[in-house]
Amino acid sequence: MDIKEYFARISYRGSYDKPDLATLTDIFQHHIRAVPFENLSIHCGESIELDLEASYNKIVRRNRGGWCMENNHLLSWVLKTLSYNVTLLGARVYVPEYDAYAEEIDHLLLKVVLDDKSYIVDGGFGMAYQLWEPMELISGTDQLQTPGIFRLVEESGVWYLEKVKRKQWVPDQSVSSSHNVDEEVCRRVYLFTLQPRDIEEFRPSNAHLQTAPDSLFVTKSICSLQTVDGVRALVGWKLTEIKYNFKDNMDLVEIRILADEEMEKTLKEKFNIALDKKFVPINTSRLSLF
Repeated sequence: MDIKEYFARISYRGSYDKPDLATLTDIFQHHIRAVPFENLSIHCGESIELDLEASYNKIVRRNRGGWCMENNHLLSWVLKTLSYNVTLLGARVYVPEYDAYAEEIDHLLLKVVLDDKSYIVDGGFGMAYQLWEPMELISGTDQLQTPGIFRLVEESGVWYLEKVKRKQWVPDQSVSSSHNVDEEVCRRVYLFTLQPRDIEEFRPSNAHLQTAPDSLFVTKSICSLQTVDGVRALVGWKLTEIKYNFKDNMDLVEIRILADEEMEKTLKEKFNIALDKKFVPINTSRLSLF
């Protein structure tokens, strides 16, 4: 594992000799624009491993993406290598379908302490709820980022991440399946505590999420990547491209349904991914990821 090889993977050419917020933000943004959030391994007959070397080889050497336990585990190694003060945290993701949070921790995120301030760094959520900058760990303060307004709220030691959504303009309504674009103003994303975690604590969740019949990651094939002005995502056969703040504080959402024969080319051109094994797309869950 070599930090310069990682920097080449994310096309980062900036300085990294000083562990400050500007460098952290720059590396983080290069990561989320180069490394997709994806669960394609599940739908290619591969297993997702938690070992750091496996995540490194997959993301850095095989030019793939990963989900939170791969992306953020790798990011923790990167930041520790650069002398940042990093702690693994565990979160429970909010599921709008059930209006509830997961019962067990099912999301890995990072806390980074810089100059006596704590920040949440999460490079592994993907879609339209992906942070674009580290969030200062303060309660009740709106933190404006390009994707929208994010907010952390603390109650009795439990922290909640929320995102205030913009309105969306979908030119082609015939392919839009979002049932609550205008009704839902604020989306709860996940809850977490500041209890330090070890990667071993995520093994049960890592196994469950890729095998349980009702797991979102089993019922949907997902690949999303942040761009310089938005996000693109392939969920099943649906390719969604969002341009943030397109006009009048409204995001432009363009949707296209792909044919099977377009999938390989789309993964390569839009996400820079080439799969080794046959990919079988799926989208049987009704849960909206936007």
